[in-house]
Amino acid sequence: MNFADRLKQLPTASHLAALHLLGAGDQVLATIENKPGQTGSLVVYAALAALYGGRITPAAATLGLEWYAEHVADAQAFPGKHPNIDRLLAWARGSESFGVRTVSA
Repeated sequence: MNFADRLKQLPTASHLAALHLLGAGDQVLATIENKPGQTGSLVVYAALAALYGGRITPAAATLGLEWYAEHVADAQAFPGKHPNIDRLLAWARGSESFGVRTVSA
């Protein structure tokens, strides 16, 4: 299934302004905003956090990469072009999990 079709199956994130991805000590590692160019990632990360108890685990990261579908190959070919996919690629290979804090719209 391609990315656009997957997004149609995931819960909307219209109630969110952003997500903060949290590292150790709850420091903000990254923010994904609900704005053009990031809304799809916001939907993916919010759905993963909902499925995995508010965390992005290595298993959640692996599932997220499946959801990004055709965009993963582009991210691998051009590191830095898709930072939200790059992050999941790294997290899927690791053993840590990362917190997610939502920011309501």
